Amino acid sequence: MQLKRRVWFAGILALGLAWIFVGADRSGTSTNGQIPAPQAGFLAPDFTLETLDGGTVTLSDLRGQAVIVNLWASWCGPCRLEMPAFKKVSQEYAGRGLVILAVNSTSQDTRAAAASFADEYQLPFTIALDLDGRVARLYRISALPTTFFVGRDGVIRKVVLGGPLAETTLRAEIESLLAEEAR
Repeated sequence: MQLKRRVWFAGILALGLAWIFVGADRSGTSTNGQIPAPQAGFLAPDFTLETLDGGTVTLSDLRGQAVIVNLWASWCGPCRLEMPAFKKVSQEYAGRGLVILAVNSTSQDTRAAAASFADEYQLPFTIALDLDGRVARLYRISALPTTFFVGRDGVIRKVVLGGPLAETTLRAEIESLLAEEAR
């Protein structure tokens, strides 16, 4: 009787292990076929977006500079709370190799609201418009604001989901980025 139990248990265990092994995904993607969200250590996915002033910006063109990519919307309360800190550090670190790229989630906002927001806060940095939500999908954004700190080599150093980011946190991350040499 005890032998039957052991055989029965071993069979169930073997089936379970086989199911786990066969179902394991070795392709580098999650089991549902989606690529993982960009995170620290990943190369920042490249994109080109229209800017609020009518130009375009391409992330890979900013290589060699420390870049902060901040995804936001005008209706987002934490986004509103953290923008004065972004403005302040942008002015303080001007000319030191730091680029702040504020990507408006225009697919969830409007161009007019983004322009009004930028005027209200007198934002001195580039405002890019994610008109169709492509960048939000590429970066797998699940909350606004989301901020990516990108090294001079284009590799993400830190991701901050949600906000508002404190000015002291911004400064610490900026100092870390600027202290790095381009790899």
